Amino acid sequence: MAPNQALPHTPAHPGAGRIRRSAAAAVAGLTAVALLSACGYGSKDDDKKSNTAAPAADSASSAKLSADTVKIGYFANLTHGTPLVGLQEGIFQKELGATQIKTQVFNAGPAEIEALNAGSIDIGWIGPSPAINGYTKSDGKSLKIVGGSASGGVKLVANPDKVASLDDLKGKKIATPQLGNTQDVALLNYLAGKGFKVDAQSGAGDVSVVRSDNKVTPDAYKQGSIDAAWVPEPTASKLVTLGAKVLLNEKDIWPDKKFVITNIIVSQKFLAEHPDVVEAVLRGSVSTNAYIKANPDKAKATANEAIKKEAGNALDAAILDPAWADIDFLDDPLASTLQTEADNAVTAGLLKKPNLNGIYDLTLLNKVLKEKGQSPVADAGLGAK
Repeated sequence: MAPNQALPHTPAHPGAGRIRRSAAAAVAGLTAVALLSACGYGSKDDDKKSNTAAPAADSASSAKLSADTVKIGYFANLTHGTPLVGLQEGIFQKELGATQIKTQVFNAGPAEIEALNAGSIDIGWIGPSPAINGYTKSDGKSLKIVGGSASGGVKLVANPDKVASLDDLKGKKIATPQLGNTQDVALLNYLAGKGFKVDAQSGAGDVSVVRSDNKVTPDAYKQGSIDAAWVPEPTASKLVTLGAKVLLNEKDIWPDKKFVITNIIVSQKFLAEHPDVVEAVLRGSVSTNAYIKANPDKAKATANEAIKKEAGNALDAAILDPAWADIDFLDDPLASTLQTEADNAVTAGLLKKPNLNGIYDLTLLNKVLKEKGQSPVADAGLGAK
């Protein structure tokens, strides 16, 4: 994702420094846009193509919608708590009535985008970086962001014996999940705003940026090969259980302490052919987020149960509790922060300036919100080409 050039000095601003989440295929010769990618927090496992039907629930209506089946993609990550909880609790199935749900669990954003483009899934939960990448690579023809899902859940944690404060970063080795993923760009912009010079591609400079898969970062920390890490949950809380201290919660440098970490995307073809199904999924998402807010402990346990089912291992309470508490589940896609994240990637030298006009279609979401007596959400001027 990155051309071989040093990050420019960028003026720090309250939201500066962030493009969210997911991995870029960091090989020289690929275009910068092609490298802005995955939502899998650096996971390298094969995607779980279970395609199993979601748990049955009492249907809101026995009438089938315009599609017999809707295929939903997501990650077995806490930041995808909306589908984890909503599918497990049968909330989505209730809204979809007789329309069957089939699911596919992914570990990387590019694979989910490929599945969306191929018609293997219709709707997906995904981070902003792969959404931007998928939209721009298709010249605005592949997907639409139709709703928000989560904000927050990213921290800078450090070995307190090596890094005493944010003023003590020079010369230190800081891990991010992957070159060009959203946490990587966030760290690069933060360092640039502090006046540090770092080569975006190699990670070398006043601070060494070490690209490390989240699954191996805890071992790297224990071995002393990294001093700190700018990582999403639950990796950040896992490092804390190993003795790391939180130096910075990324939400604290954003206006209103909110930035998008998970969006809902849909195939433009599916949206055009089955708007009633998309609306039902969005109604399920809004209902699930309300359920999470009203039943935080139950929802947390449900999400952990789903993670165990999909990933094989549940999270320990010492990791689960602080990680879950740091994520805000919401319906607003926080469109202005998506634009800021894209701008930050451009500033960092990791992305050619993308044209995001038309990436959002919030018509159905705002219809659902209005029905529930809630205020509409904005698309930050990115809703029309």
